[in-house]
Amino acid sequence: MKFLKLFVARDARGARDINKMQQEIKNWIKKILKMEEDFALVHPKDIKNGDYTFISDSKNPEEDSEKLKKNKLTGIDKIERAGRFINFYLPREFFSKSIEEILNKAENFGRNDILKGKKVMVEYTDPNPFKPFHIGHLMSNAVGESISRLVEFSGAKVARANYQGDVGLHVAKAVYGLLQNEKLQSKAGSHSLQAGNIGRAYVYGAEGYEDDENAKKEIDEINKKIYARNDEKINEIYQWGFDVTMEAFEDLYKILGTKFDFYFLESQMASIGKEIVRANTGKVFEESDDAVVFKAEKYDPKLHTRVFITSANLPTYETKELGLIEEKFKTEPNMDLSITITANEQADYMRVVAKALSLIHPDFENKMKHITHGMMRLASGKMGSRKGNVITGESLLNEVRDTILNKIIDRGFSPEDEEKVATDVGVAAIKYSILKQAIGGDIIFDFEKSISFEGDSGPYLQYSYTRANSVLDKAQKENILPDPHAFPPEIFEIEKMLYKFPEVVSRSSSFYEPHHIANYLIEIARSFNSFYGNNLIANKDDKNSPYKVALTYAFAFVMKNGLHLLGIEAPKKM
Repeated sequence: MKFLKLFVARDARGARDINKMQQEIKNWIKKILKMEEDFALVHPKDIKNGDYTFISDSKNPEEDSEKLKKNKLTGIDKIERAGRFINFYLPREFFSKSIEEILNKAENFGRNDILKGKKVMVEYTDPNPFKPFHIGHLMSNAVGESISRLVEFSGAKVARANYQGDVGLHVAKAVYGLLQNEKLQSKAGSHSLQAGNIGRAYVYGAEGYEDDENAKKEIDEINKKIYARNDEKINEIYQWGFDVTMEAFEDLYKILGTKFDFYFLESQMASIGKEIVRANTGKVFEESDDAVVFKAEKYDPKLHTRVFITSANLPTYETKELGLIEEKFKTEPNMDLSITITANEQADYMRVVAKALSLIHPDFENKMKHITHGMMRLASGKMGSRKGNVITGESLLNEVRDTILNKIIDRGFSPEDEEKVATDVGVAAIKYSILKQAIGGDIIFDFEKSISFEGDSGPYLQYSYTRANSVLDKAQKENILPDPHAFPPEIFEIEKMLYKFPEVVSRSSSFYEPHHIANYLIEIARSFNSFYGNNLIANKDDKNSPYKVALTYAFAFVMKNGLHLLGIEAPKKM
């Protein structure tokens, strides 16, 4: 797009900051109607009803409407009232200027400085070594990566963190399974293959622990040896298993588009957390039946008592979480916000931990945010790794990718490009399915709908982007330069949507809700495809063609930026 940048630099005729328009209208309404309280200025659901709507709460909305018409703001083309709704229509020039601004800002369009100068750490994904990377980890990764990108897009410096359960009974079960099945200790093949063997060993150990008393005793003994690090054979198997599964996770992170800055290990957090609890016993924590507990209901009736150190002098998850939070703030000095992404089922105990920590470190209380997501369910219901009836994240990714490979096999890609496109589209299918609805609810993953190149899907968004690119390629070949001033009298529907992107980003970032981005992208994709279907965009005989090309560039920039915020690649061809 080099010629585009040259064009914009040569001819930037005073494009305005379209993100300020909403505030200008609000200030004008407040002044004319002498309002003191704040109010919502929204976009009508149907763009035929204007570009902004004010809902009058007065006894006489007709009078409000007439006052606004009499003192009309420069930049408002028309005002209409429908009951309590006062609708404002923006002029044709506003939309051409909005297209000009998008072209000028390009990949920076939609960025804001809400969090400028802030340091934020986002912890997410958190798979445990020695266990499969299951579809719940895909949920956490999709949510966490998108929130990280939203926060970055709003000006913050973001550190991505991953918390690994490298010790515990699950590790002992896997090591037991490996000891009982030497074939599973094979060091041949990829990290993924070896990690799969370790996952099978874990399932074997988990079943033994539940069904066989002798196996249970042996696994408990192995667990002690792992903590003590006093058995050479177990140490060797442990280190191999840890390295292999961590490398397999890294391979998946590359596919998913995530790169972590910090890895925190549960084994290291245990002693830190235990010291915190012991130092605050008698002040925050209490001794009870040889254990140490926190009676959170004393401080909040909605909370409950939880054990932090057991009667066997072992730290619980809660204690390790205390250590983790303290270590995060040491790792990133002067951090403004620590965000943790987990499944809903961890919400109760995390609230208790947060309350305990607020008593120990009052300065941390307003610097922590816990965001919980639902579960991903398939046709057969919720999956769990204990009995081996798990659909791993990797297997789901592979199945989606392989299906897409069959769809694009005759489209002229090289083998390398074919693999890359299939992987990117597969990741889009899964991530969009996760992010298109509000974070807290469970989702049903519909395989066929998720990979469709039409309708409500990630591949549909990517396909719309590639369609725009094909139009722009044609315009370049025919030397049709984009011109945001060669506009026709009519306003295209897509224009009435593109300028809203900064507002959508601001809302998504402020409330940590990526689904607003996903839903907006589907709307503009449908609108652009309608525009594409009803117009010959690159046409030398059409005096408005340069504007239509500029509009297509604007759509491509907004779509690419939006896909980036969802953690989805924007391929040029599909």
